[in-house]
Amino acid sequence: MRDYAPTETAPAPEDPLVLHVLGARPNFVKAAPVVRALAEVGVRQGIVHTGQHYDALMSDVFFADLGLPEPIANLGVGSGSHARQTAALLTGLEEVVLEHRPALVVVYGDVNSTLAAILVCAKLQVPTAHVEAGLRSFDRGMPEEVNRVVTDALSDILFATSSDALSHLANEGVDPARVHLVGNPMIDSLFSALDRLDPAPVRARLGLGERYAVATLHRPANVDDPAAAKELVDAVLAVSERLPVVVPLHPRGRTRLAEAGLVDGERLSIVDPLGYVDFLSLVRGAALVVTDSGGVQEETTMLGVPCLTVRPNTERPVTVTHGTNRLVTPAGLPAAADRALAGGAATPSGELPPLWDGKAGPRIARVIEAWLGGRNLSPAAQNEPRDAL
Repeated sequence: MRDYAPTETAPAPEDPLVLHVLGARPNFVKAAPVVRALAEVGVRQGIVHTGQHYDALMSDVFFADLGLPEPIANLGVGSGSHARQTAALLTGLEEVVLEHRPALVVVYGDVNSTLAAILVCAKLQVPTAHVEAGLRSFDRGMPEEVNRVVTDALSDILFATSSDALSHLANEGVDPARVHLVGNPMIDSLFSALDRLDPAPVRARLGLGERYAVATLHRPANVDDPAAAKELVDAVLAVSERLPVVVPLHPRGRTRLAEAGLVDGERLSIVDPLGYVDFLSLVRGAALVVTDSGGVQEETTMLGVPCLTVRPNTERPVTVTHGTNRLVTPAGLPAAADRALAGGAATPSGELPPLWDGKAGPRIARVIEAWLGGRNLSPAAQNEPRDAL
């Protein structure tokens, strides 16, 4: 009889890994409900923080406020030109993906971290999913628009927040089998935080009265060109003559806006970026919000706060048709503020956009769980109870 040496039992293979690539504050807000829902169904996952928003006020406090787990990697890429930042992201993300060999990489929104992750995974043939797919401003002058189009073209699974996003993807020839209408995970986070959104403590800390406006300004088209920045700042200063304005100022463009006259004054308060709960508490209590941010358009829609978006277009038209958002020019901002403060701005239709119900995270998790198990979950099955899967 032939003798056989004893052999060690082979280790059980690990469950497939889902990696979430996050780089900027809105990414964290969108990812939190997805991470939570995947954890509830036992999916192994990890977060890669690229460091695109790189200081504690721009990222760490959001991890704490949203209950996100510690990242398995932090690339610390920081700021820089689009080319330099994207190059650093490509190098760092390639190393992480090769080390961890994920079954799926999930990206969010439209920042440079999103684009870099999609390019890395496409080259390495790692499957990807894009949360917030199909949004379009149709303005290729926006760096984010380029990122959106490329990301959607290369993603294997596309999660759309609204019906107009479905139409855009269909017009671009995206296979409908790759697309899932799931609602808006940013609204999930807002639903979860509502009980903690109290304007009073934040107002007291910032020395604000009960009636005030909030402004957030950072888009390149608004702050990079000195003439455009000056026009915008003059408009915000005009609004401050109507009521006090507090500006949690993004590091991007801070110097340019200060040079244009956006500085602390009797009726204008410039503050550092706020954490998620503090910022939305401030927004919830505001009489008016002035912004060029996409996410703030969505958050004010849910909170029913008048929002004036200083941009010629928006990739979130549902916030105009279903919410309080209105597009304005810098020159038209003071008059639009007068109308909003007098109650002349449109009020919400009474219904939030379809599927903005706080359940987008679980819908996304169901699709990913089914995909990991080798099943192609049909759009019709996304809203079924989990035991029906």
